[in-house]
Amino acid sequence: MNNTSMTGAGTSTLAGTGRRAPWRDWMALSLLMFPVLLVAVDNTALTFALPAIARGLDASGVQLLWIVDAYPLVLAGLLVAMGSLGDRIGRRRLLFIGSTGFAAVSAVTAFAPSAEWLIAGRAGLGFFGAMLMPSTLSLIRNIFPEPNRRRLAVAIWAAGFSGGAALGPIFGGWLVEHFWWGAILLVAVPIILPLLALGPILIPESRDPNPGRVDVPSIVLSLLVMVPVVYGIKELATHGPAPAPLALIGFGLLMAYVFIRRQRALLRGGQERGAGGGTAAPLLDVSLFGNRVFSTAITANVLALFSYNGFILFLAQHLQLLEGQSPSESGVAMVPALIATVAAGLLVVPLVRKVRPGFVVAGGLLLSAVGYFLVAFGDHSGGPGILLAALLVLCLGVGAAETISNDLILGAAPAEKSGAAAAISETGYEVGSLLGTAILGSILTASYQGNLRLPGGVAEAATADGVTQAGETLAGAVELAQALPGPLAEAVMAAARAAFDSGVHVTAAIALVLMAGASVLAAVVLRKVPTAK
Repeated sequence: MNNTSMTGAGTSTLAGTGRRAPWRDWMALSLLMFPVLLVAVDNTALTFALPAIARGLDASGVQLLWIVDAYPLVLAGLLVAMGSLGDRIGRRRLLFIGSTGFAAVSAVTAFAPSAEWLIAGRAGLGFFGAMLMPSTLSLIRNIFPEPNRRRLAVAIWAAGFSGGAALGPIFGGWLVEHFWWGAILLVAVPIILPLLALGPILIPESRDPNPGRVDVPSIVLSLLVMVPVVYGIKELATHGPAPAPLALIGFGLLMAYVFIRRQRALLRGGQERGAGGGTAAPLLDVSLFGNRVFSTAITANVLALFSYNGFILFLAQHLQLLEGQSPSESGVAMVPALIATVAAGLLVVPLVRKVRPGFVVAGGLLLSAVGYFLVAFGDHSGGPGILLAALLVLCLGVGAAETISNDLILGAAPAEKSGAAAAISETGYEVGSLLGTAILGSILTASYQGNLRLPGGVAEAATADGVTQAGETLAGAVELAQALPGPLAEAVMAAARAAFDSGVHVTAAIALVLMAGASVLAAVVLRKVPTAK
């Protein structure tokens, strides 16, 4: 591979001269997997440390929420800005800055003496974490310009992310059990060291050769878009509809309108005056969305994560609250499906040489619809078997759709804009995950609350608060049942199971229709994308 990823004007250049041996490219990819695994494990492992954090730091309920929320809020707000910054200053340089900062903040935060310290540390991790994922994906775009090799590299990248997510609950639970909650954060240091030691030798630098100057107002606007919207969605998912989160989402959408207008104005100005020369460049090249392949692949990415996270939301509750599994046991039960995600992502790489990529993406989304079909019309009373089987089918679809949609995103964007394209892809991950939790979670909660019929005698045998909490969530019903005598407890659990299952059926039916529609959209819009050569 040439050290220049493309030839001609407006190319994305790789530092150095001469040709690279293929083994160096794959070694570079192996090093890029370290930050990918780190971020994926960190996303899921800390959740299992919350009880230990609450005890060790005497954290309040509000503080625990901010310990969880500080990281994704800062991360989501800065992804686009960091992706664009990597295009300007160098993606490898940004990756090293982010990795060093992430490891340093993790080490300090692992020994946090208070909840406030931990919240600040999590925000710092979000700041540096926003530098990692767009950098890894955009570097892959430039290290592997040849489509078939790039597609395999993206599949390995996605497999690392899925594998890390699967390991997170198990790994996190083991660390907390054998050490203390800070060990989950401290493990970032040894994971990052190989990247920092060998990365300068094996990972080539790449950047936009004509970046223009950074537009600070656009960075501020991007924060004003993402932070209120992400926080509002999380509040809706947690507490249901309320004026405050809806107002935050509305404000974020208004800022999105202002942001897009500014990006278009900067893009027009740059085209009229020519690139570089001190001209402010758009933080996000909104013209990318004019490419139907790019925009449809982003939509597929968002919906795949929407599908997956919405499913995990009710499956985790079913396994832990209705089947009585511990968090680590439920994590282990999900591992076969998450392995299927990895396998599907790798298997579709040779498949797209015979089948058009658009049909592969459509097929993946259709498998997600089939998974929801099994849930919507299946019987959940006989144990978790049908839900786990449905998760397996859904994960096969998510693995296939994600891998090819990410490759289409990178392939549709110019190489010099790969950082911004990768950042948009990563933002799609965050938005899809949040929407899956918020929308499907809200529907599930509303259906549960509307269908719960507690047996007679509960009001006399329990506290008013206990009855109220049982009427709001399945966890509240389980807690209420634990405080009641045997027959009445069994009746409460039967009523809660029936109400929850009715909500799951309704939620799955809605998701089924949405995924089927997304599959049709992908098949129609992406049908002309040719097979790989």
